[in-house]
Amino acid sequence: MRLSNINIRSVLRLEGRSRRTKSGRAWEDAVTILKPSAVVGYAVVLLSLIVIGVVFYVSLFGVFSDSYLRVGMLLVGGLLVILTGFGRSEQLWDRALLGFTATALILSVLQYFRAAEEIETGLYFLNSTDIWMGLLGLIAVIELTRRSVGLVMALVAGIVLFYGAFGDMAPGFLRHAGISGEELMTVLWFSFDGVFGRPMATVVSTILIFIMFGALLELLAIDLVLVRLALAATGRMRSGPAAAATVASGLFGTISGSAVANVVGTGVITIPLIKKRGFSPRFAAAVESAASSGGQITPPIMGAVAFIMADVTNVPYLTICAAAAVPALLYYGGLFVAISSAARNMGLADEARPKVVFNWRELVQMLVFVISLAGIVVTMVGGASPAYAGFVGVALAAVLGFAIRPDLLSDWQAWLRFVRSAGLISAQLVVIVGAVGIVIGVLNLTGVGLRFASLLSSLAEDQLILSLILMAIACLLLGMGMPTVPAYLIIVLVMGPSLQKLGVPIVHTHMFVLYFGVLSAITPPVALAAFAAAPIAGASPMGTAIEASRLALPGFVIPFAFIYKPALLLGTGYPVGQSVQAIFFVMLATILISRACYPRRGKLYMVPVGLALAAALIFFGALASWIAAAAAIGLMYFDRLELKTKNAIS
Repeated sequence: MRLSNINIRSVLRLEGRSRRTKSGRAWEDAVTILKPSAVVGYAVVLLSLIVIGVVFYVSLFGVFSDSYLRVGMLLVGGLLVILTGFGRSEQLWDRALLGFTATALILSVLQYFRAAEEIETGLYFLNSTDIWMGLLGLIAVIELTRRSVGLVMALVAGIVLFYGAFGDMAPGFLRHAGISGEELMTVLWFSFDGVFGRPMATVVSTILIFIMFGALLELLAIDLVLVRLALAATGRMRSGPAAAATVASGLFGTISGSAVANVVGTGVITIPLIKKRGFSPRFAAAVESAASSGGQITPPIMGAVAFIMADVTNVPYLTICAAAAVPALLYYGGLFVAISSAARNMGLADEARPKVVFNWRELVQMLVFVISLAGIVVTMVGGASPAYAGFVGVALAAVLGFAIRPDLLSDWQAWLRFVRSAGLISAQLVVIVGAVGIVIGVLNLTGVGLRFASLLSSLAEDQLILSLILMAIACLLLGMGMPTVPAYLIIVLVMGPSLQKLGVPIVHTHMFVLYFGVLSAITPPVALAAFAAAPIAGASPMGTAIEASRLALPGFVIPFAFIYKPALLLGTGYPVGQSVQAIFFVMLATILISRACYPRRGKLYMVPVGLALAAALIFFGALASWIAAAAAIGLMYFDRLELKTKNAIS
């Protein structure tokens, strides 16, 4: 069926209704409408309202108490995850485990609060009860992490905790001097160096308001309007809805916080349309997963990683956004070229623009999205905190959105979905960064991250390219199965020092790590975003992951580009001329790599030629890069000329 014959408005309305009743968004399933007992249901809503209220208070008035905010949010968030699990669970042993987890969390938090003032001054010494209560708290955090994002992150935290306790018996460079139970619990539970450390502080004081922002945009149905806008903008292209999926996923992915959530949210709309255009189910799922993953590297919010990166590096937020802008555009440009090349090989012709008509309300909804994002950026440029800027974005979206959709004010089911979605996603993120705090605390205590960096440097013998390849592989392995925020934090702590030892600037180091942490979501064998998209398309999960990695191959090369062409990252101190030259070289390399992934029939020789020219453009000096650029432009010109001649003859 041709795209122009599809009633897009009907498809979007049907899929939007289906999504709100079937799939949802809480990483994979936060908005699933549960049917728990009345008491549990009321408790879930009440705890969600507490989380939302605290987030708005902190974003508007600031942090009232570090201890009570961080520890209290972990308690409320943990209980919210437990009650949500209790409402879903029907097995007695699982409910018993939930009861144990709740008891352990409450007791350990009460033990913390009992000595909160002494802990803040550093004058508190632990007794045996404190040690056991702290251990119960860590076990509860690990179990809550398992329930929030699966086994992988929980295993990482559990293994690292075990290593902290018994690593003095480990072999080789992993062996540490030994840590007492008192010292371990002091750092991990009864201080701001472990579970309640900087990641927790950044999340509860800065990031959660942007979770509210994303949930509000979904309540206002702005995400559906963005998909229709993408379809209207790309409808005439040969790749049609596949290109639209790239645009829509990039727009909404930047604020969703998770590639998997983005796949579930927009994929139920875009994947069926891609398949109807004639693409295979595997390709449709791969496009959605690759595009959704790219949202995490797209400013201004970057799935909330931008704020954590600014906090960790002490680099201004706007500098992070400026540095991330060009690589993100190149990533999506590479996706467009790859999708178009694949469509050409399938013999799909350009189509007439589909009839996507926007009424005045939908046009204003697009304007609400733009004004809200602009409000966030302008507020931060004016010197306000990111949290307050997020509050401004929420306020603008709410006032303008409800002005054009007053019917939503009385839609209690929609409000209930919003409260549960915002509350549960926030609770899960708080729990996850608690587990990240365990990892960070143990790595800081043992120094294994620095020893790993030294080992990597010795293996590479100070060869930058070899160090980067080893680093990329390690980042992909460490990031598999984890959401963006914990993956970035853990990887940069373990792997970052080795790059900095080789003289790579700090922003470039963190961006390199972030890219490969994000791309782990589509890299086999554990490709969460691809595995989430495959069932929607009815495709093989592993086949989808392989196809997504093929589509996103430029994304695996771009991090190397901004190490060898550092001026590619704007705002990092390089002259404008160098930046323009770097952008030009890397743009050509991205096009060549994308075309090499899907070469024209009878042009397989273009694969090695294109990849060789791309390597010359990225890894060699200015003279070699200019020669490669001239060769690449000539090659693409003659290829285009040959294709036009062939079409004219046929």
